[in-house]
Amino acid sequence: MGATTGRVERRTIDVVPDDERHGSPSSQFTLWVGANLQITAIVDGALAVVFGADALWAIVGLLIGNLLGGAVMALHAAQGPRLGLPQMISSRAQFGVYGAAVPLVLVVLMYLGFGATGSVLAGQALSNGLGLDSPRTGIVLFGLATAVLAFLGYRAIHWIGRVSTVAGILAFGYLTVRILAEHPLGSILGGARFAFPTFLLAVALGAGWQLTFGPYVADYSRYLPRDTSTRATFGATYAGTVLGSQASMTLGVLVASLPVTAGEAGFLGDQVGYLGELAGGGAAATAVFLVIVCGKLAVNCLNAYGGFMTVLTAVSGFTRRTSVSPAARALVIGGFLAVSVGIGLFSSADFLANFKNFVLVLLMVFTPWSAINLVDYYLISKERIDVPALYDPDGRYGRWNGVALASYGIGVVVQVPFLAQKLYTGPVTELLGGADISWLVGLAVTAAVYYAWAGRRLTGSAHAEDDLDHRSEQRARS
Repeated sequence: MGATTGRVERRTIDVVPDDERHGSPSSQFTLWVGANLQITAIVDGALAVVFGADALWAIVGLLIGNLLGGAVMALHAAQGPRLGLPQMISSRAQFGVYGAAVPLVLVVLMYLGFGATGSVLAGQALSNGLGLDSPRTGIVLFGLATAVLAFLGYRAIHWIGRVSTVAGILAFGYLTVRILAEHPLGSILGGARFAFPTFLLAVALGAGWQLTFGPYVADYSRYLPRDTSTRATFGATYAGTVLGSQASMTLGVLVASLPVTAGEAGFLGDQVGYLGELAGGGAAATAVFLVIVCGKLAVNCLNAYGGFMTVLTAVSGFTRRTSVSPAARALVIGGFLAVSVGIGLFSSADFLANFKNFVLVLLMVFTPWSAINLVDYYLISKERIDVPALYDPDGRYGRWNGVALASYGIGVVVQVPFLAQKLYTGPVTELLGGADISWLVGLAVTAAVYYAWAGRRLTGSAHAEDDLDHRSEQRARS
């Protein structure tokens, strides 16, 4: 029986054999549309306006960021059918079997952070939709629902993605129509005052949103048949993530730009409740609240499932295990969600400012990782990975890869002078009038350093063996 034909997925970080592969690239489209048609993406778009961007230029900047970051994200997704592996396992080919644990720690923190912020918003929506006494109750119930779907695994996650896609299109489309019916588009987008620093903030918010999917996007394409076209996987993922995120972020820009009368909290004071008010209250508001829960459930399952995969990847590098029992799976997922829900229950009230800084910090630490992984896979290894060696610390990839780790460190440090954070603003940023281009610097510098360093080091080495691709696939198939 295949790994996903039953209710609970059997595969974890091990290779998915060819006889268990199934599906088509269209599944990636619906998954990533559904994962992006959700309230946190709306908040991300609203942040561009909240922190000073004009509505029209905020939409343009977010679109550019989504297009650029989405391309990087989709290139990671295209690795899934080829390797049949979760995303972070493939990092061992660059960082070493032990060395890959370094970025994995940051990945776990990312999942916890997004899981916590999502739990807060979903808990509020669930409480409003079901009439619960406290948002805390909603947060706990949402955590339990996430745990069940994440434990069931791949098929269940794709299912909730499809449901979220349909529900999100209907609900957020309805909200957009209501906004434009009551507030002419010209009154929202009028003025079009261009400011370079806030425009680049919008670009960074869009790009940062997309790049944070990079560490787990191949987890959801790895069951596709091995002969699935790289272009098809890339295209379906790219279209889904860009369309879904841009739709949500544009709605966020519109919502944040609406006038607020004196004494009203508006979107800044109550993100979930305000969307219910825009829906018109009553049954329409309840429906919107439940759609918010559905959308957050779709993406929070990705966070919980990805967190489980990441923890297992980090530990297995030292234990050499490639799978775990269902009980251990439930324990890790439950522990992860317990921490995530706990953070959500005691999170700061200054949600918007903290979330902006959280996204931009993630952008700083994941841009170098993406650069190294993609440069190595597409330009140096030329899509040839010795899969069995990814599980062997004594194999061709070794325990630690100093070149990748040093390049990663350089990629993080080089961004510091260009940062525009609440706690620190770099000197170059001040010269640019507050514009944050750190992620562009990190991406370019890391790619150049790693390509020059690793490419020269690996010339004539195992990475360049003509028969590596053939031997690796033969082992994987068996």
